[in-house]
Amino acid sequence: MKQISVGVIGTGWCGGIRAETCAANPFVKDLHVAETRPERLAEIAKKTGARTATANYRDLLDIEDIDAVMISATPETTHYPIAKESLLAGKHVFLEKPIAMELHEADELIAIARRNKLKFTVGYSQRFNPKYVYVKRCIEDGTLGRPVSALVSRHITRGLGKKISGRTKLSPAAMEATHDLDFVLWCLEPAKPVRVYSQVNYGALRESTGADIPDNQWITVTMDSGLSFVVGGGWSLPPGYPNFSTTWIEMIGTEGAVIVDDSHRDVVLNTIKDGMRLPMSSMPGEFVNHTYAGPMERETIHFLEAVARDRPVLVTAEQARQVMEVYIAADLSAERNEPVKLPLPESRSAAAAA
Repeated sequence: MKQISVGVIGTGWCGGIRAETCAANPFVKDLHVAETRPERLAEIAKKTGARTATANYRDLLDIEDIDAVMISATPETTHYPIAKESLLAGKHVFLEKPIAMELHEADELIAIARRNKLKFTVGYSQRFNPKYVYVKRCIEDGTLGRPVSALVSRHITRGLGKKISGRTKLSPAAMEATHDLDFVLWCLEPAKPVRVYSQVNYGALRESTGADIPDNQWITVTMDSGLSFVVGGGWSLPPGYPNFSTTWIEMIGTEGAVIVDDSHRDVVLNTIKDGMRLPMSSMPGEFVNHTYAGPMERETIHFLEAVARDRPVLVTAEQARQVMEVYIAADLSAERNEPVKLPLPESRSAAAAA
């Protein structure tokens, strides 16, 4: 069995999951980590037995033996420059979403990966959620007939919403609904999006932070097949809500429908101190002693296998670029209060001017 050396850049919540998963996987020969917070760097290095632990991610790119890097750095504005340097250094790259801030940046990353024959994928972990894969299969095997419409509604608590929206000025479409846009577009391939209409709603986050942050965003996407679907994402569930994330999916076809309740209400913890809680309810998932609950571990292992065994990645950079184009169009639509046609120009400023 071929083993590979892996670097993880950024070891916060998601990066920590990536690093711990890599450390336990037989495909990984050596693990190297980069983290700017000294206390977290020491913690994750001790937990994973990392061969290299550094505050400067470029130290990892200088190590020739490292075959692949997983980039989980924040804020999201760092994704493009770190990914570009990593690809130019000849490393296979797994990049947390979003792929970039501008479409031309995504195009450049895709071109570098192609030119250097490197694997380049983006973290849309919900494709590794068995419930979502089941919906995809029902379309592929004809169970639902011809897809007619789809709806996905996803909401997370405002504590997480403040944390996510506070580190970068990206919308619910770009940071939350992006997973569901990817999922529905994946299900409906080879159809392509041609028109986007979106609205945002303001409330608790604007009042509590003073920033121009919407509570939720609803997006209607029309495909070239004539089908349209709706995706809604929000991050302002009240503090007393018992879980991190709740999602509802409806996929309707000419021969049937599949409904998915991904609200994580299957395990209930009720204590005198905290009342009712729904554990294991975050989108990425979490370690539970010797096992793992959630899709992020499976996604990480998939990337390791793709590199070690030279297999295709499930999420292509081109697909991630398409999702990015749709949520940029959604933001433009919300600003203009009118539908936006695709494709867009290659920069946000040009798209806004158009």
